Amino acid sequence: MHFESKLFSPVTLRGLTLRNRIVLSPLCMYSAQDGLASDFHASHLSAFARGGVGLVFTEATAVEPRGRITPKCLGIWNDAQVEAFKPITRFITEMGAVPAIQLAHAGRKASSAPPWGGGKPVAPDDTTWGEGGWQTVAPSGLPVADGWPSPKALGVEEIAGLIAAFADAAKRALAAGFKVIEIHGAHGYLIHSFLSPATNQRNDAYGGDLEGRMRFALEVSRAVRAVWPEELPLFFRISAVDTGGWSLEDSVTLAKALKAIGVDVIDCSSGGIAGAPAFRASDDGRPLPAGGQRPLGFQVPYAEAMEREAGIAAMAVGRIVDGQQAEDILQEGRASFIALGRELMHDPFWPLHAAEALGEADAFSLWPEQYRWAIVRRAELGQYQAG
Repeated sequence: MHFESKLFSPVTLRGLTLRNRIVLSPLCMYSAQDGLASDFHASHLSAFARGGVGLVFTEATAVEPRGRITPKCLGIWNDAQVEAFKPITRFITEMGAVPAIQLAHAGRKASSAPPWGGGKPVAPDDTTWGEGGWQTVAPSGLPVADGWPSPKALGVEEIAGLIAAFADAAKRALAAGFKVIEIHGAHGYLIHSFLSPATNQRNDAYGGDLEGRMRFALEVSRAVRAVWPEELPLFFRISAVDTGGWSLEDSVTLAKALKAIGVDVIDCSSGGIAGAPAFRASDDGRPLPAGGQRPLGFQVPYAEAMEREAGIAAMAVGRIVDGQQAEDILQEGRASFIALGRELMHDPFWPLHAAEALGEADAFSLWPEQYRWAIVRRAELGQYQAG
């Protein structure tokens, strides 16, 4: 008797149906030139489509040149970048997956080196990564940390220009063949830095109380929703808790407001405002350092809070490592989608292996036909047992 899992059940969002609830989380590859997707990106993203993922996200993709995290990050501010994405989205679709893009602006954390280059700010005359660094922008002129340059505090007219840049990027994303957009509002990047009282010291309409600090995030989302087809879903990524005064309760308030303007799914991460790689929250909501203190599924409670308190579908991410764990999260109603990052990098065929481990009916039928005959033969020969 085969088990019919929730993980592998098709799910419909607006007018779009995903073959399962497994999502490739946006993974920065730092391999672009002038923001253009390369052969590496095509190879990288195609692996997950072949591997059975339902929704395949690009990495954080900048809506303007100064919004890149590094000089080697993807962008979608011009038509050449649209053309570079088209064969990638086409192949993802041919493999039965749905192509998705995360629209982003790195704000004060932009103009930095890739992780293997130390992740430090890039000086204007340092062309190690193809081009020199640039002036960063933020709600207030507060640097990320000691040794980082001060960003330029944005004027109200510049904020309006950035909102328009997100909307223009959404139009280009549609032209490039993407079917889902996620707005990146987490990890200390521009939108998150408007939300947090630790980085937003403005005294105009875009600062002050929670309503003011949420204004930029909501206006960006509203502008994107206005140009994104009604039948296609819109996601928003949050840092559900963080140092510096952003709480889970604030995230629930934000999620309710996002839902009201047409956001369909909240992608629940955490931390990043102070430049740290990740945080988790203790039982009383205090952010704690990353590393060995992070248990399996450490961010799942944030998704659960969005589902139960904000009444919006949520995506869980963070140390979800096997199919049974993912299935349990869904069966318990703690999230609607499961996003994987490092686990899929380690094993791009994770979904297909999870289907077998869960005893999914006709698990071999999920493999691409170019692989299926050989995988079935391998099983018939007993090679799974033999290792």
